Amino acid sequence: MNKKNVVVLGASPNEDRYSNKAVHDLVSHEHNVYPIHPLASEIHGQSCYKQLGDVNCDVDTLTLYVGKRRSTDLMTEILSMKPNRIIMNPGAENDVLESKAKELDIEVIQGCTLIMLRTGQF
Repeated sequence: MNKKNVVVLGASPNEDRYSNKAVHDLVSHEHNVYPIHPLASEIHGQSCYKQLGDVNCDVDTLTLYVGKRRSTDLMTEILSMKPNRIIMNPGAENDVLESKAKELDIEVIQGCTLIMLRTGQF
């Protein structure tokens, strides 16, 4: 198992949300998980970060659970993290972010983190 540093942008403490399930599954796959939520203190035992700039590590994967408007507002912060890849989960697609990320040699995957984890594609 190769542990990865994974930022979950749009993480939710609500257990019915896919972003919450992603935090759970990433933790159960023993990845280092950095949930981003401005108000929650922890999700599935992982300390939450109020904003992207609070994460201070090399980021293997940034998985998006926010809509296009929010990711556009955060584009500079997302790209300055220089993640190795960005996963745009269903509903989080952003063509402009994808294009700018690819210009910086950041891999972009339009897919589902949950399915990728469960099928060994993560």
